Amino acid sequence: NARDADLVLANPVLPDEVLQEAVPGNIRLAEHFVAFLRRLLEYIKMRMRAQHMVQESPAAFLKDILQKVCLERKPLRFAAERLRSLLRTLEVSDPTNYGPLVRLCHFASLVSTYTKGFTVIVEPYDERSPGVPNPVINLSCMDASLSIKPVFNRFQSVIITSGTLSPVEMYPKILDFRPVVSASLSITLARPSICPLIVSKGSDQVALSSRFETREEVSVVRNYGALLVELASCVPDGLVCFFTSYVYLESVVAAWYEQGVLDQLQRRKLLFLETPDAAETALALANYVKACENGRGAVLLSVARGKVSEGVDFDHHLGRAVLMFGIPLCTPRAGYSGPG
Repeated sequence: NARDADLVLANPVLPDEVLQEAVPGNIRLAEHFVAFLRRLLEYIKMRMRAQHMVQESPAAFLKDILQKVCLERKPLRFAAERLRSLLRTLEVSDPTNYGPLVRLCHFASLVSTYTKGFTVIVEPYDERSPGVPNPVINLSCMDASLSIKPVFNRFQSVIITSGTLSPVEMYPKILDFRPVVSASLSITLARPSICPLIVSKGSDQVALSSRFETREEVSVVRNYGALLVELASCVPDGLVCFFTSYVYLESVVAAWYEQGVLDQLQRRKLLFLETPDAAETALALANYVKACENGRGAVLLSVARGKVSEGVDFDHHLGRAVLMFGIPLCTPRAGYSGPG
């Protein structure tokens, strides 16, 4: 429909000075631009044949593309605008058919425009299926002020609220703005009911760690399971557990099945799992709530920074205890997922 076509043809967020410049002469003619796109596509295909993850700056990416296929930065900046102009000139009835080509041009325009605050990441495999080639090239924004800037430019008044913005003074510096009003409200409890604990060793005195080198060890996984079973035996209602990634969650659950931990757990409470599938996760969450409200009690195994951890309020009987297996760092590819 018209809305989908507008979304496809829309330019990425580019500075005004770029949009006001004239299109370079070497891509002004349609046949020259098509040849330009072919070289760009061949380069991207070559980069996606990588056998290991690569992270580099946009400047390094542009230097490499210039050396390999002789594509300069300036025409790359105008790739999205030139494709948009070409599709309109050809009076393409359904631009959505050109979605992959549009994304390619948007990537070229963005990576050649924003050389600071971004990084290019080439991932040859999906972390959930490390043995199956599924290459992806990401342009990741590392500067939050660039992401929020279009919002500040469009709206005169902006309210930023969250239950986890702490310390408050840090966010104006990160987002590059001056707050007019800033307030922080402490949590209100009828009685002291929060007791944070760090469990560093299992009942057999084996160190509990989710370091990449040790987290798959049988003794570590077994002690994690024993800890969860013990908590499920004494904690009423709902017990929520968070893992550092979907991959680690699936690995631990498979090991617990072999060790008989899941059987012990299900004798005490019902067990529900978060998955990457949104529909499955919504169903699991609904049944978890139902089990807690019926007095049966339940355990929810989920992922930090996943669908459940963001926006779901496990208040009262829905979250009598929370168990975190490891520390969820910004990227699981760092090779370390925290102690304990």
